[in-house]
Amino acid sequence: MLKRVGRVFVAVLIVAGVAALVSAQAKNPRIGTWKLKSDAPPPAINIMTYEPFGKGGMKVTVESKNAQGRETKWTYTTMFDGKDEPVAGHPSADTTSVKKIDDRTTEIVNKKAGKVLQIITNVISVDGNTINNTYKNFDAEGKPTRTTTAVYERIE
Repeated sequence: MLKRVGRVFVAVLIVAGVAALVSAQAKNPRIGTWKLKSDAPPPAINIMTYEPFGKGGMKVTVESKNAQGRETKWTYTTMFDGKDEPVAGHPSADTTSVKKIDDRTTEIVNKKAGKVLQIITNVISVDGNTINNTYKNFDAEGKPTRTTTAVYERIE
């Protein structure tokens, strides 16, 4: 009887642990796969995949193909703490930092050799189905060069 109670207790702990993990991941509405809403002709495509990472962090993978068929894939991880983290495969940045502004907004800072080249304000919609990015780009002296926007739609 005591063995059975012990097994039931262990099973309850496992179920509670899995439920807590799923609950923690569910709190980040960005987790999923997102496609750039674009009028660019095929084969142009841009997909962002956000996956859970560590305790409350996120792994970001961006895969793109331009209209000429050139493919790019880059990735980084973040704990939303504003700390620079290495980015692998990015065409121009070597570090990225992400900090949470509020429940729907993050600020992403891309750098090359310690210099800011881009600041992205990433806002997820209230319904969780779109992400609006505002990209502020900077030159080598740190002066703003241009600002652009993009909308991503959830596909998974």
